[in-house]
Amino acid sequence: MAKSIEEKIEDWTKAQLKDVKYYTKTEAINTEIETALKTAPSKSGGTGANIPDIKLLIETKDLRYIPVMIEVKGKKGAFIKLDKENNIDNYNKNNTLNHNNIEKYAVNGAVHYAKAIVDYSNYKNVLAIGINGYDNDAGGITKEIGVYYISEKNMNIAKKVDEYTDLSFLLPKYRDKFIEKIDKIVLTDKELEQEALKIEDKIENSLNSLNQIMHDEYKIDEKDRVILIISMIMAGLGIDNEISPLRSEDLKSEKSGNNNDGEIIYRKIKDFLEYKNLVDEKKNTILDILRPVITGNNLSTPEKTGDASRLKKIYIEVESSILPLFKSNHHLDYTGKLFNVLNRWVKVPDKAENDVVLTPRYVTEMMVSLCQVNMDSYVWDYAAGSGGFLISAMKHMIKDAEERIKSPDELNKKILHIKCNQLLGIEILKDIYLLAVLNMILMGDGSSHILHKDSLKEYDGKYEQGKNKDKDFPADVFLLNPPYSKPGKGFIFVEKALSKMKTGKAAVLIQENAGSGNAVEYTKKILKNNTLLASIHMADIFKGKASVQTAVYLFDVGKPHKEENIVRFIDFSNDGYTRQNRKKSGLDVNLKNTSNADERYKEVVQVALHGKSKLHYLKESDYIEDTITLNGDDWTFSQHRKIDTNPTIEDFKQTVKDYLSWKVSTIIQQEETGGKQ
Repeated sequence: MAKSIEEKIEDWTKAQLKDVKYYTKTEAINTEIETALKTAPSKSGGTGANIPDIKLLIETKDLRYIPVMIEVKGKKGAFIKLDKENNIDNYNKNNTLNHNNIEKYAVNGAVHYAKAIVDYSNYKNVLAIGINGYDNDAGGITKEIGVYYISEKNMNIAKKVDEYTDLSFLLPKYRDKFIEKIDKIVLTDKELEQEALKIEDKIENSLNSLNQIMHDEYKIDEKDRVILIISMIMAGLGIDNEISPLRSEDLKSEKSGNNNDGEIIYRKIKDFLEYKNLVDEKKNTILDILRPVITGNNLSTPEKTGDASRLKKIYIEVESSILPLFKSNHHLDYTGKLFNVLNRWVKVPDKAENDVVLTPRYVTEMMVSLCQVNMDSYVWDYAAGSGGFLISAMKHMIKDAEERIKSPDELNKKILHIKCNQLLGIEILKDIYLLAVLNMILMGDGSSHILHKDSLKEYDGKYEQGKNKDKDFPADVFLLNPPYSKPGKGFIFVEKALSKMKTGKAAVLIQENAGSGNAVEYTKKILKNNTLLASIHMADIFKGKASVQTAVYLFDVGKPHKEENIVRFIDFSNDGYTRQNRKKSGLDVNLKNTSNADERYKEVVQVALHGKSKLHYLKESDYIEDTITLNGDDWTFSQHRKIDTNPTIEDFKQTVKDYLSWKVSTIIQQEETGGKQ
């Protein structure tokens, strides 16, 4: 085995950096970076800290600071390990860290350190440099340099910058050009979507593991788990430059009534909510729901003298595996994923099983697009769940604003107005309500109009706080996945909301047979003031979670439906995803894009809005244009499908083909067995 020349390579690296301030293994750049390296999971899988060989903190001309983590190796074959997609291979199939690759390969180790800083500090752009060297057959030394950029805007994917033979790009005289290069590194839409799915899968695996621990080891009651996790996420988020995030070492497991771990967590949450400037009513509602779980149930009391409390043990798990995901600025319905995982542990009455399944993100995105949401839309949801529809709407609204408003000052004002005034959601279940509030806070605090109410009995269509209190909410977009156990399979929500709107669009994901006569009390009334534009028969989007066939009904609000209006009926049962229901498998197994799913979801929006000319992946037989009656009982695709019983020449050819195939196989089988026909 060839001897490692790591020391030589490290000396060469330091010589390259003689005009730059660098830090060795035993030197600290600053407290924040060192704390991040200590807090993040160790590269070896143990409890030790992460110790890069060399560290830098470079300053850009616009006064940004970018940490640089350098890992050095000195053997042939110790440079880099990539996966089949040419990404840094630092994770196993179940999204746990691949410690072997991180320890063995220079670039993989550097990327691990860089991600630790992005995940556990306020530095959101970090360079990872892996350097390897070995004696070659010519008597010299072969050097390999890998330079990767990890940025929150790119969802923390390590992206290769370029090929380099030395480190001169870090020197002050070349640095500006290098910074311009890395600032231009962006992910493609496909890469962003792939990474989004990976992150959702990682959340699912982390939460499944934590849930098992809470059940098996800590005996936490089912009804308390969602609230407990929400509490710990709020306590661990902190506020930049204002409130430090809760750290596990802050929890001392004392028995004192005022300083036990439950009280410490509660005070941290209270400070967090105070800074968010929530109105007292909302803040008190949240605290009243959280406090009994955090400070009660003896979770703060150590079971043995000198032992950590159950709260601290759980928080250690949350801090290492979940908080880094929720501190990122990615526009994903992370809390929707959180609830769907924890929901599997919650026992609900059979009647309510289908009422607590949250809408997949790709469906909320589709429905927002169907309603043509823009920066001036006012969007509400009468059964908000974890806020998935509102999050998707917010994304579209902000993106539209960014494209249309060129003044940074005006853009910031508009985004603030969107978050504070143009979104409203109502949720009756307290644990899901908390998820919605947390979700909107994570998106930049659009939580001000998330209401904990019964939308059918307690809400009259007005703002309930802020400067617009008691004024009508001017909704022009309605998005809903209602509880199907309610009257009209949930259409009671639709009828009430649309009656309070003057114009706009509405998209409703609902049990499909509600449109075929099971909700005429509401559907007939809806048609008096609203036009049904499209009916989309959906795939089995809730496979394994709810036993319902769903459809999306799209309405033009405020325009009575006329019998001559053409409705677009679409069979979207083939949406490009293949679904399984393996309870112990993650999203990468249970949901696979096997047939252009992303493109199909974009296409169905265009077909619903513009008609047959937009068909591509969908077949002509998947699309029907037809009229409906005003009875509200013929809204489904199957009711308008015309079955042609006259055989065509293609039918004849297929029959002959099938017969000949059968005949040939029969003859071959007879020859092999010696039999006769």
